[in-house]
Amino acid sequence: MSNSIVQIPKATNEQVLNFTPNSKERESVLLAIKAAKSKPRDIPMIINGKAVKTATTAELRPPAELKHLLGKYHIGDKTHVTKAIDAALKAKHNWENMAWEERAAIFLKAADLLAGPYRYRMLAATMLGQSKSVHQAEIDCVCEMVDFLRFNVQYMQEIYAQQPESSPGVWNRLEYRALEGFVFALTPFNFTAIAGNLPTSCAMMGNTVVWKPAFSQIYSAQVLMEIFMNAGLPDGVINLIFTPGSATGEVILQHKEFAGIHFTGSTEVFQDIWKTIGNNIHNYKSYPRIVGETGGKDFVYAHPSCGIDDVATALVRGAFEYQGQKCSAASRAYLPKSKADAILKKMVEQIATIKMGPTDDLSCFFNAVIDEKAFDKITSYIAKAKKDKNAQLITGGTYSKKEGYFIAPTVIVTTDPNYTTMCTELFGPVLTVFVYADAQWEKTLDLVNNTSTYALTGAVFSNDRYALQTCMVKLRHAAGNFYVNDKPSGAVVGQQPFGGGRASGTNDKAGSYLNLLRWTSVRTIKETMVPPTHFAYPFMAE
Repeated sequence: MSNSIVQIPKATNEQVLNFTPNSKERESVLLAIKAAKSKPRDIPMIINGKAVKTATTAELRPPAELKHLLGKYHIGDKTHVTKAIDAALKAKHNWENMAWEERAAIFLKAADLLAGPYRYRMLAATMLGQSKSVHQAEIDCVCEMVDFLRFNVQYMQEIYAQQPESSPGVWNRLEYRALEGFVFALTPFNFTAIAGNLPTSCAMMGNTVVWKPAFSQIYSAQVLMEIFMNAGLPDGVINLIFTPGSATGEVILQHKEFAGIHFTGSTEVFQDIWKTIGNNIHNYKSYPRIVGETGGKDFVYAHPSCGIDDVATALVRGAFEYQGQKCSAASRAYLPKSKADAILKKMVEQIATIKMGPTDDLSCFFNAVIDEKAFDKITSYIAKAKKDKNAQLITGGTYSKKEGYFIAPTVIVTTDPNYTTMCTELFGPVLTVFVYADAQWEKTLDLVNNTSTYALTGAVFSNDRYALQTCMVKLRHAAGNFYVNDKPSGAVVGQQPFGGGRASGTNDKAGSYLNLLRWTSVRTIKETMVPPTHFAYPFMAE
């Protein structure tokens, strides 16, 4: 039995490798990609620590190389959802009663496994399965995921250390309990780190989890699960299922022991889940925790005092890294008339040099979008913009799904600040620009604030400090992550806690202690050392 006052290793951000030509890491990742492509994988669900296969399978193919088969995964049904819940509930007692430092050790080991022996296999899985460049994969599936694990352990310790004052003869303390029941983690395709963080942040605080990843992220999800298991995660703590959304929700959201959902995905799906939870509230043992990040229509606002090169580069990177498939991607921009032509010219020049292709060609900045559904949605808006009188395509607008789901980086300039692509989240490589009169710079901030229902990220560019102060005040609720003279994407764990409000979610800030607080239920304990032996108080004396 340990009686130590444990101090965990101080968390630091994982170093991002550069993959420059002739570097060891470049050679290693190319070898890992070659190995991954050499043999299709058969990917089972993991329930109660056991591989579960079914008679129904589906193929996994790289979005940029549709002719290549990465593997197949086994599709479950309602019975598998029930088995996953049962496994989570069975594992709950031992897991939540395990000493917190022992839970910490598992996730710290997972971080070291990912940063070390699993690094290149994870990179290859994310690059191929989710169509990411080596840089985008490195900052996501390795560095951010490692940071989540290490910093969340540190936040866990900091939370447990927060204790109340005691008075003479009384010892007061807080016990940070796991939630009563199981937690459901529903994760997206676009970030392997989000897919890994949503179940592990809950599990770290003593909860047991049913995890359903997006089908298009399964190829890297199975690597994450292997890492967790090899780090010593007990059976049933995290259960990985590949089941249809409707069937999954029908079982989980009606279950008496449903304790909460950790979600990243579309606003519409999250709102439907919230509504279903409300309708079923009388079924539950407790009030479920509802934590969700649901997307954005993120802005870049340039003040007349902005730097031309600064804005142009921020827009190219912010809008087109990972094909615009980030909930933080720049998708609407407001440029002052005095500098708009120069900024757009610089952008077009930079975009013209962007190379698009498969992810194992490391010279490519730009790859394919995730699947055919996304391709068809995004290109329908581009086709419409080509016909609209109040929209002009100044670059891009071409696309093909012959070899993969490729859409060229596209910039639309509109004369209507409420044009459809200024308001609708496309989740793809389309940036829409509105040019405003310089004298209307302050009034334009009202457009920025009111155009979108979302409030996730946003950026302002200005070299005028008074103007920046005005922007900060007027756009206070327009973005949960607000960037000054930088692109509106690229939040780092431990540095910029991530999340937004309005239709962008519950703003529970992944990458901070605030998120972990949502996965604990506090019990206050008061212990009186010498209890009174008579009911009378001193004031009653005659």
